[in-house]
Amino acid sequence: MGALDHVSDLFDCSRATSRHKKRKQFQTVEIKVKMDCEGCERKVKKSVQGMKGVSQVDVDRKANKLTVIGYVDPGKVVARVAHRTGKKVELWPYVPYDVVAHPYAPGVYDKKAPAGYVRNAEDPQVSQLARASSTEVRYTTAFSDENPAACSIM
Repeated sequence: MGALDHVSDLFDCSRATSRHKKRKQFQTVEIKVKMDCEGCERKVKKSVQGMKGVSQVDVDRKANKLTVIGYVDPGKVVARVAHRTGKKVELWPYVPYDVVAHPYAPGVYDKKAPAGYVRNAEDPQVSQLARASSTEVRYTTAFSDENPAACSIM
């Protein structure tokens, strides 16, 4: 191959999509990081503020939560925070309490979770637990002590 072939490869428009990087999605990345004091909070915030693609950084020290908004890759954000701070870092493992079908099932309930949140567990044993059907609820509440007028037999 000569010099002209090399120059023509540089200006080839047919393979333009394969050479360019795919643009990252604008997304919100939530991370769990243990923070004890204002110094920890400042250190965690500074670790991602200068990162390329980051548009907003929010830190909630009480919930041990870091929220990064921008054109970023979640894996790279987690790796950067772990490297720069030296702390144990993981993606936010909690979901709101009312989203989960069985919030007190083993593996879902977490004492360390912030108020109103439970662990997001995709456990097959938890998914096998079924909610009571309407007929089951009707029969179990028919003889309830909370509603003495419900039982017409007595």
